[in-house]
Amino acid sequence: MFAPWSPAFTADPYPAYAELRNRGRVHWFEPTRQWLVPHYADVSALLRDRRLGRTYLHRFTHEEFGRTPPPPGHEPFHTLNDNGLLDLEAPDHTRIRRLVTKAFTPRTVQSLEPTVRRLADELVRGLVKNGGGDLLAEVAEPLPVAVIAEMLGIPESDRGLLRPWSADICGMFELNPSEEAAARAVRASVEFSAYLRELIAERRARPGGDLVSALISAHDEGERLSEQEMVSTCVLLLNAGHEATVNTTANGWWTLFRHPAELARLRADHTLLPTAVEELMRYDTPLQMFERWVLDDIEIGGTVVPRGSELALLFGSANRDPARFERPGDLDLGRADNPHITFGAGIHYCLGAPLARVELAASFGELLRQAPAMRLAAEPEWKPGYVIRGLRELRVEV
Repeated sequence: MFAPWSPAFTADPYPAYAELRNRGRVHWFEPTRQWLVPHYADVSALLRDRRLGRTYLHRFTHEEFGRTPPPPGHEPFHTLNDNGLLDLEAPDHTRIRRLVTKAFTPRTVQSLEPTVRRLADELVRGLVKNGGGDLLAEVAEPLPVAVIAEMLGIPESDRGLLRPWSADICGMFELNPSEEAAARAVRASVEFSAYLRELIAERRARPGGDLVSALISAHDEGERLSEQEMVSTCVLLLNAGHEATVNTTANGWWTLFRHPAELARLRADHTLLPTAVEELMRYDTPLQMFERWVLDDIEIGGTVVPRGSELALLFGSANRDPARFERPGDLDLGRADNPHITFGAGIHYCLGAPLARVELAASFGELLRQAPAMRLAAEPEWKPGYVIRGLRELRVEV
């Protein structure tokens, strides 16, 4: 049923999710020693439950929690990851999120819209000029990377470094990553951290209007942001700020090509774009699983899950749960009632969600306008990762 290392499962996990939902509310999965949670109501509630945490180190040592510390050789990755918003709990999470949220206010996101639209226009124009190509590499990836790099003040000449570093670091978020994947993640963590420390030093000497300069300024004004927290925050913003957007773009167009009636509907009525973006995020969720540690015993459907356990909250399954969504297996680009949990919930709700929506609307909108007859050129293949699920490439003809 649940086979996250199987290419067939990665290509279409949704039948297995339906079986999991039918069989109960929580399931033990021995290969990763996790409890799988497939239902929308449970996933939504548990994301907000303070008996769970993204980390346990704010309350317990590894030994107290019954866990083996990570290998010493993985330390650069864990130092980088453990000081970022995604893997912190209060009070550190509260303090850092308060600072970073200032970069994602509605006014700030609105001010970025012209830049996002310009970049989307240029990228799509290039794809059209070439008569097509790999939509993933030529539009989906460059747009969000450029936007986040612009926010961080990373020079254009250095932006080619970012995506490979991000991909290698994110490899550690897959289930039971190999030693080879761990080595790549460690190397990328060291290189990316060193690069950002140089950038921070440069911004200390010559501040600008970018987010790195703003974080330095906040630190100097007594907000207690360490340099490691600055580095980890910048890396997280890049990783989280583009991985979901990249995969929603490519997965979304692959979905549209397989639903020609809905694609024709969208091409005929571009005002559907806002609801279409939400539906594409629900229908084929880019982040399939989000993990939480059980800090205090909890009960799910009559099963007691003890402290020290790890929950795997199945976003992809929750977003297809018929108990919450009418006809969840149907793609409906006009779906009005669509409270998907693609961006999470609770204190770890994705603070970049408004910017991601702007980027998706811009790229889909430009492709609809400039390439109204765009079609699939080759059947795509899925990358081996299941947690962050995306295509290797998406070749199209214009």
